[in-house]
Amino acid sequence: MKLPFVLRLALILVSILALGYLAKVGKGVLAPLFFAFLMALLFLPFANYLERKFKFSRTISTFSSLLVMMVFLSALIYFFTTQLSDFASDFPVLKTQVSKSFNDLQIWVSKTFHVNFEKQMSYIDQGLENLLSSTGIILGFTVAMFSSTMAFFIFSALFFIFLLNYRRILYTFITSVFHQKHFSKVNEAILEIQKIIKEYISGLLIQILIVSVLTTILLSVLGVKYAILLGILTGLLNVIPYIGILFSAAIACLISFATGGNHTLFVLFGFIAIHAVDANITLPLVVGSKVKINALFTFIGLLIGEELWGISGMFLSIPFLAILKIIFERIEGLEPWGKLLGEESRLNRTRRKYKITKKIILEEKE
Repeated sequence: MKLPFVLRLALILVSILALGYLAKVGKGVLAPLFFAFLMALLFLPFANYLERKFKFSRTISTFSSLLVMMVFLSALIYFFTTQLSDFASDFPVLKTQVSKSFNDLQIWVSKTFHVNFEKQMSYIDQGLENLLSSTGIILGFTVAMFSSTMAFFIFSALFFIFLLNYRRILYTFITSVFHQKHFSKVNEAILEIQKIIKEYISGLLIQILIVSVLTTILLSVLGVKYAILLGILTGLLNVIPYIGILFSAAIACLISFATGGNHTLFVLFGFIAIHAVDANITLPLVVGSKVKINALFTFIGLLIGEELWGISGMFLSIPFLAILKIIFERIEGLEPWGKLLGEESRLNRTRRKYKITKKIILEEKE
């Protein structure tokens, strides 16, 4: 049925608003559900391997996959808990060092540029003092964030079990929704989406590992305190393009400045160098350009994700856009939207190769 353009546009806008409202209202359910969906795609080959190789039942393979995932997440949470406890014990010392460093900076600026900063800096000092002295607020925020994070992971674990255990039913439902003559096309699209998303998530994990190692080495060489904590935090925040690396660099520079300040500029330049290596070498090699989202829609996705689902929405917005891009490129009539989300295609572009050894050659993914 052909409809006028204005009517079609109105229906599209109403549908977008309705979906956005449902996503906002259902944040507590949809955010862990989508995270569990991504993890289920990542662990699906492992579950299939257990069932095929060791003749495990569906239930046992599902809980084995859950056990592996929970061990990894528990180790990560334990690491951050121990590191943050050390940071909390050093908080009074860090508070004193921050105040002293800012006072020294104020004196240096006043002597160098002959500018009276007494009134201006008094507000900054007062605000900084209130921020650092409000340990009760910081503790309350930490407890609230910890409780919401635990609820998120509990719901994610439950959804992970259901998705892996009932994957055949879900697959049958998706293929049954469409007409029989489209079965082969739908089946091919599902398998391709599963493959690309699995490679995408695996590539992100490798990217997190590489950025974490490089950042830890940089901060350790420069003698910055909490180098391992800041390195892993940088790797995780790097999943959020552009904003994540800036936020982690600001934290590292602040700690460096508070504990001496002699290497703060080197920390900043080191983060810039790591970001350049990650964007131009690591990302093309381990993630590729098939699911790469351009900077404009990456930024829009981050803003919308944060508005709808908070911090978890910022992390999940990029994989969500990648899935949308893959689906759009394989549905007739929506191909232009897939191209709009992606990077500009270059004709006859040769993929870069990096020769590690005679037998090991890394080639940029498509």
